[in-house]
Amino acid sequence: MKKDKFGPEYIIKVYDARIGMEGFLVIDNTTLGLGKGGIRMTPSVTEEEVCRLARTMTWKNALVGIPFGGAKSGIVWPSFAKATKGKPGDSEELKKQYIQSFAKLIKLFTPKKYIAGPDVNTGHREMQWFVEATNNWYSATGKPSDFCINVNGSKKCGIPHELGSTGFGVAQAAKVAADLKRIDIKKATVAIEGFGNVGSFAFKYLQEMGARIVAIANTKGTIYNKNGITKQDLVLIKSPVKKKLNHDKIFSLPVDILIPASVTDVINENNKNSIKAKIIVEGANIPMRENIEKELFKKGLLIVPDLIANAGGVISSYAEYRGYNTEKMLELVKDKIIKINKIVLEESIRTNKNPRDIALKIAQTRIEEKLNK
Repeated sequence: MKKDKFGPEYIIKVYDARIGMEGFLVIDNTTLGLGKGGIRMTPSVTEEEVCRLARTMTWKNALVGIPFGGAKSGIVWPSFAKATKGKPGDSEELKKQYIQSFAKLIKLFTPKKYIAGPDVNTGHREMQWFVEATNNWYSATGKPSDFCINVNGSKKCGIPHELGSTGFGVAQAAKVAADLKRIDIKKATVAIEGFGNVGSFAFKYLQEMGARIVAIANTKGTIYNKNGITKQDLVLIKSPVKKKLNHDKIFSLPVDILIPASVTDVINENNKNSIKAKIIVEGANIPMRENIEKELFKKGLLIVPDLIANAGGVISSYAEYRGYNTEKMLELVKDKIIKINKIVLEESIRTNKNPRDIALKIAQTRIEEKLNK
C-alpha cells in the first residue's frame, strides 16, 4: 500500500458480525474537494485494491478538472451460491442488507468527507439503498432518475450511471486517440473486453460513430465477427454456446482499438505479449499494472489511461451533485474528456512519453498548487 505526501488520509475497515458484511473505505486525498469514488462489490475485493482505486480517483478528478478528491469503497460480496444458497430473492435482500449496513457504518464520513457512487456490481438501485440508510440525498451519486429532492424550490434528481456516461466518455476518448493515430474512426476495428455498463455503452456510441466492433468478450467467452458484431451476435454473448472463443482470445485479435472494460488487471503477464492492437483505451479502472502499461507503450501502442478514458462516470457524478440534467451532463463529459485527452496524447506523441506519466504530472501539479496556496 503506497503512502506518500498525497495520502491516503483515511483507511476505514468495517465489519457487521450479524450478517458477515466486511467492507473498506479509503479516502485518499481531499485537497480539491470531497472524496469521490464508487462502491465495488466482488468476492475478492481487498484493502490494497481499494487503495489503488482511491488513488486513481485522486488523479482522475484532478486531471479532468472537477472539484472532488479521491476515494473508493469495497464490500466483500460472496459468490451467489455461497451467499444465497441459490435463491434469487434472498440474494437481493442480502445485497440490500450489505449496502445499508456498510452505509450506516461509514455514515460518520459521508457526505462530509466521502460521496459514494456505482462501481462493479452496484448501480442506481444500490445508491438509493445507500442514501436511504444514511438519510442524506447528497451521500451518493448515480441514484435513480426518479429519486429527487426539492432544494429552495429547485428539483434535483439522480443521474444513474445506467444512462451510459462512462461508456460515452470511453467512446469520445477512443475517437480522439484514433484521430491522432490517423485512423478513421469509421474504418476502425474495435474489440471490447467486458460487456457490462461501460462496455455496452462504449459499443453503442462507437457504433453510432461508424466504428466496426468485431469482438466482445465477457466471462463466458469471446464472440467474434470480422465484418462487425450484429444483433444476432449480441444474443450469443449472454449464452454459453460453443461458437464462442476463449475469453483471453480478445487480447490477441488484430484490431485497431482494444478496450478493456471489465475489472482490475485483466491485461497481465499471461496475455500482455499477445496484444496486437494499435490503441488501448482503458475503459476499466486499473486494467493493467503500470509496469505492463509501460512495456506496451514502449512497443508502440498508444494508450489512453483510465484517468481519462473512464472519467465520464465521475464527471456525471459531479453533474448530478450540481443538479444538472442528462443532456447537460453528456455535454460536460464530452467536453472535458476530449479536451484533456488531446492535451495528454498530443504531448505523448510529441515527446514520446507515456501518456499516464503526462496525465499524472498534470494532476499532481494541480493538487500541489492548491496545497501551496
